Amino acid sequence: MRLDVDPVRDALLIVDVQNDFCPGGALAVPEGDRVVPVLNAYAERFARAGAPVFASRDWHPARTRHFQAWGGAWPPHCVQDTRGAAFHPDLRLPAATDIVSKGMDPEADAYSAFEATTVDGRSLEAALAARDVRRLFVGGLATDYCVKASVLDALARGFEVFVLEDGVRAVDVHPGDGIRALEEMTAAGARGARLERLAA
Repeated sequence: MRLDVDPVRDALLIVDVQNDFCPGGALAVPEGDRVVPVLNAYAERFARAGAPVFASRDWHPARTRHFQAWGGAWPPHCVQDTRGAAFHPDLRLPAATDIVSKGMDPEADAYSAFEATTVDGRSLEAALAARDVRRLFVGGLATDYCVKASVLDALARGFEVFVLEDGVRAVDVHPGDGIRALEEMTAAGARGARLERLAA
């Protein structure tokens, strides 16, 4: 099935393509950097169609219960204003991209981009509503954590959601976590999309 980008109702959400989630980073997703050229191509197509692009980022304080030292599950990563928190240097975001940040609350984990806010303090949901977005295309890192949480939250809020199957990678803490995450998102109502199905 061919997919046309509708500038009135569609948006692209790029999730957490940051240095710390790519090879060499503090919490590297295997082959995480492989999503970069694919997501660049998606971003270019959405921008050319006049559809909005959103990019989420983990933006943690240095001390947060999300990190192992304070009772969390993860090593320190994506600490505010560090190189690890920066987007991958080869990620080409359109100039008008809306950046949404999450994980700033030291008492919360915040996996989903729907827990993120824009630079002017709006929630992602409010920012999408302001653009009348109804259909969301989601890719990034990692399939089994922040992508999955964002997709499930989008579905729960009534969005039609496409997971960019060629633009995601999984942590796979347990083998098969990524596949199970895709199955869970599909069971919840998400559909898959690939670049070759998107109108050029």
